[in-house]
Amino acid sequence: MGDQDLATELSGQGYQLIGRHSAVKLCYWTRQSLVEGRDCYKGRFYGIESHRCLQMSPAIDSCNLHCRFCWRNQGWENDSVMEEYDDPEGLLERSIEAQRRILSGFKGEASVSKERWAASQSPRHIAISLTGEPTLYPKMNRFLELCHERGITTFLVTNGTNPDGLRALDPLPTQLYLSVTAPNREVFQRLTMPTDPHAWDRLVESLGILRGLRTRRVLRHTLVRGWNLGWSEQYAELDLLARPDFIEPKGYVYMGRSRQRLGRPHVPTHEEVGTFARALAARVGYPILDESPESKVFLLGREGVARFLPGLGPLAVAGGTA
Repeated sequence: MGDQDLATELSGQGYQLIGRHSAVKLCYWTRQSLVEGRDCYKGRFYGIESHRCLQMSPAIDSCNLHCRFCWRNQGWENDSVMEEYDDPEGLLERSIEAQRRILSGFKGEASVSKERWAASQSPRHIAISLTGEPTLYPKMNRFLELCHERGITTFLVTNGTNPDGLRALDPLPTQLYLSVTAPNREVFQRLTMPTDPHAWDRLVESLGILRGLRTRRVLRHTLVRGWNLGWSEQYAELDLLARPDFIEPKGYVYMGRSRQRLGRPHVPTHEEVGTFARALAARVGYPILDESPESKVFLLGREGVARFLPGLGPLAVAGGTA
């Protein structure tokens, strides 16, 4: 990484830097899964095993938004497709090696079963969501291809402001998350502080693209009290443009660097998120399938879409059981 001060700061925060622009970091829920056998809401909703999930980014210093609620570092962002990047073959190997280094200290803990620790050494899921905007990484297709060849599912999270990056995805990730964090242009500008004046228009364009992609598609609404919580009618219009398989209204979490920009009063309660989720469900026609109070998140799903990925758990279908 070119910025030595940034590299030092990230390393001190537990990031494993694995290239010039890439990093791996232990997820809170990976630790919880190993030590206490508790999986994150993605396990409850989709069957993901948190102790076998690797969280990484190939574009740690590339993003075109400065979201107030983001818990990551900010201030060095590049908002264009990366000219320099880490090769995908080495990136995958180094990511797995870094995850193993991070988890090595858990091997001897009394609360960690030998079987669960052994399983954690072979990641089954990669969440491409750590920091940065991953669609700015120009070798994403090859990276996804390599993951899938090894039987690793991929969860790609994008802010939706790079529609050309979405069009270029081939193969598609196993599950594609698109963050819709504002109901309209005005709120979007104030809350995400984009570097590109056309970012909102690009997000709306991406929603139309998402509708035609043949993979599992999820829209996530990160809700901040006093900023973007409400406006269920306008959110519904955006959601219906994309017609995703699932929608996740999720409460903002007061953590990391977001504490420099927001305060505890901006954290909604689970009940407030639920009120929003029910209003949204009524407008888009998606039933509420599940919820996770500790993560302040609800799951809305389109009728007839399987909740659990094949091979990851019992096949449950939105609105019933297969």
